[in-house]
Amino acid sequence: MKLATLDIAIIALFLAATIGLGLWLSRLASRNLKSYFLAGNDIPWYMLGLSNASGMFDVSGTMIAVAWMFVYGVKSAWIPWLWPVWNQIIMMIFLALWMRRSAVLTGAEWISFRFGDGAGARLAHIVTVLFAVIIVIAFMAYFVEGIGKFSAQFLPWDLAFSLAGLQFSSEDSYALIIIGLTTLYTLKGGFYSVVGTEVMQFLIMTVACLIVGIIAFGATSAEQIQAAVPAGWDSLWFGWELGLDWSSLLPAADARIAEDGYGAFGFLFMLMIFKGIFASLAGPVPSYDMQRVLGTRSPSEAAKMFGLTPLVLSFPRYFMIAGITVLALVYMDTGALLDDSGRLDFERVLPYAISEYVDAGFRGLLLAGLLAAFMSTFAAFINAGSAYVVNDLYRKYFNREGSDRHYVRLSYLVTGALVLIGLYFGFAGGNIQARTDWIVGLLYGSYVASNVLKWLWWRFNGFGYFAGMAAGMLGVAVIPPALEAAGIDWLAIQQFPLLLAVAMLGSVAGCLLTAPVDAAQLKQFYRQTRPWGWWGPVAAAVMAEDPGFKPNRDFARDMGNVLVGIVWQMTLVVIPMFVMIRATDSLLWSLAVFAVTTWLLKKFWWDRLED
Repeated sequence: MKLATLDIAIIALFLAATIGLGLWLSRLASRNLKSYFLAGNDIPWYMLGLSNASGMFDVSGTMIAVAWMFVYGVKSAWIPWLWPVWNQIIMMIFLALWMRRSAVLTGAEWISFRFGDGAGARLAHIVTVLFAVIIVIAFMAYFVEGIGKFSAQFLPWDLAFSLAGLQFSSEDSYALIIIGLTTLYTLKGGFYSVVGTEVMQFLIMTVACLIVGIIAFGATSAEQIQAAVPAGWDSLWFGWELGLDWSSLLPAADARIAEDGYGAFGFLFMLMIFKGIFASLAGPVPSYDMQRVLGTRSPSEAAKMFGLTPLVLSFPRYFMIAGITVLALVYMDTGALLDDSGRLDFERVLPYAISEYVDAGFRGLLLAGLLAAFMSTFAAFINAGSAYVVNDLYRKYFNREGSDRHYVRLSYLVTGALVLIGLYFGFAGGNIQARTDWIVGLLYGSYVASNVLKWLWWRFNGFGYFAGMAAGMLGVAVIPPALEAAGIDWLAIQQFPLLLAVAMLGSVAGCLLTAPVDAAQLKQFYRQTRPWGWWGPVAAAVMAEDPGFKPNRDFARDMGNVLVGIVWQMTLVVIPMFVMIRATDSLLWSLAVFAVTTWLLKKFWWDRLED
């Protein structure tokens, strides 16, 4: 890509502004751990909502979303359910309320609030910290792969070098530079810098996305798009089979579908639903989502934050994704997307389209926005990972009496160490799709069982939590290699039910073979959190002490709101796609559904929020 002087100036100005803002905010973060990791619970929910949206707008995810839409068309809107993307809806409807009522600093500290401080609770606490560190490192490796591949496509300098016998490509060098700059302001400024810079970055990204979408809309026509895609590409719906045939237009796209294993899409969709129910009820993995929940001013503000995120994020992001996709479909030179082995690399569609079809100045703004997307997400993860190590390991088990200054300085060291470890695994190789599959299909499978039961079942204890998490992580280490050795070629999401079963067995066995949580601890948790589920004996004990206490009877309403919210969120994704491809009938239907679901959520969710 040839960058104009104006593009380089815009990128440089953005980097300087981001680092400057982050360092300026560091004076607020250095007061104590609560300021460093939660900004003292003093940031309004709408700022945290914008920050959360920015954190979800990462380069790696955007690159793969463009690749998905290129190959799968509007049907690609379903693929993020693999995460599952609608865990944001369950957080918005009820789970964020429950979490924020705990008033703790981190997700691992929440474990003590739920299970007490006995041996089982300590084991549960330690395994949560371990999982938190693993998930942070896994996501950092995913980010390294994405930012390196992206940067090398658009920055013009060859920065390959060797050091101590190791070879570093230009992709590696760019990843090192950008990660180093992000780490600098995050390390110094903590959560204040994360949120402050993310809000600025989100505004830049939104403007850039809208500009690119408008450029793409003006440069293509419905007829050009239809001529470049197979029948069914512009439809959201599918049967048991995916129903796309690229053989006469681009055989490499059919090869990508086969490689992804998404041909039998109906079966895959059922697995998405199965996994989505459990993974969403489990709540967020211990990372930046949980940190933002705990950083809000009140439970109702935590819920509002998650409601704002898809509303402000989806249209600009998918308007750009759809715009980049149609530009590439109509004008693409497939030879430019070949990797070193001569294979078509669809993850290069995004940087290629920016290079060829976005004018100088706008190109610099978009690149600055995409750099912002990476930096905001990366910063959120490393700040969250440091919180677990410092607050939940060191402070809890080794040094309870240290000064705030001591803990904050240690956080600097831990943040740097986590970045180095993430870089190591990021440079180990692999593509973005493979890393995505491993994180969302396998690693999440080890997390789900224990974290569903902790909310819904009073009898569940710390030993059960530890046994379930340990069994799940052991399953991730053992089951995939065993299947491969047996010649069984399962997708990561196909392995999810097996991993869930192993983790569930460990959870229930560990729980029933040990004593329940102390009754006083259970009553405190239930009284303060007020979850629904199988809490009958605890609810009876609480009401015996306090006849005025009202148990949570909102299960049916919450589930109805979740179903409405999932449809609402889906309309926010497909509306910009239908705008870009000029699918007028589908667009009008989507707008009507969006209006109805918005009204239902206002009436049955927003108006009934309570702390």
